[in-house]
Amino acid sequence: MSEWITPQNLVLAAGACFVAGYLVINQMLLRLLLFMGSTLYLWYYFVAAEQPLWDAIAMSALMLAANIVGFIGLWLQHSVWIIPKKHRDLYDRFNALPPGDFKDLMNQAYRENYETEVQITQEGAAVDRLYYVITGALSIEKQGERFRMPAGVFVGEVAYMTGMKSSASTWLSAGSEVLVWDVQNLRHRSERKARFKLALEAMLSKDLAMKVAYAVAPAATQTPEAIAARERSA
Repeated sequence: MSEWITPQNLVLAAGACFVAGYLVINQMLLRLLLFMGSTLYLWYYFVAAEQPLWDAIAMSALMLAANIVGFIGLWLQHSVWIIPKKHRDLYDRFNALPPGDFKDLMNQAYRENYETEVQITQEGAAVDRLYYVITGALSIEKQGERFRMPAGVFVGEVAYMTGMKSSASTWLSAGSEVLVWDVQNLRHRSERKARFKLALEAMLSKDLAMKVAYAVAPAATQTPEAIAARERSA
């Protein structure tokens, strides 16, 4: 075995790890391959000459440490336990988002309960809050027509995404629970963090698609919950 562990083989193996890392898309695998490559380079710098190559060792160790920090951050981004306990019961509804993105989204929100029916948007009026209905029913009036939708949908998402005024008046039934976001805070957060913006827009686009399906099919079979259940089983 020892005859295979030569400086030439070490540097070749290290280079192979880096080349393989640059070819993969998966970020976790990429960082693991770079970790292996850096470790082999460190080994090489210790044995390649009569004296360890301390300058090269120092720089490789620094790059290895930076990679480890990045790997830990990436791992945390995909770890469910980083989600605040008060919002973990909702993660199944947003499981298209990585836990880290969900945590960022929830950190901008607060939960609110309404004991009586309350109007939350007015058709033609500016929207300064984005809502997600956790429980309760939603009454919607648009151009004189009124209909209802069950929980599990956003309210104000069209106005948020387009910057236009509300396209409908909406009321929440008594006993409803909602998540509420300040629109300006969300926009500022999106401007500062592109990943957060993409995650939020993906959730709102999915919600709009479910509402379209609900509007054109029988209500009993096309509730947002039913659509989501079929997506999970597909």
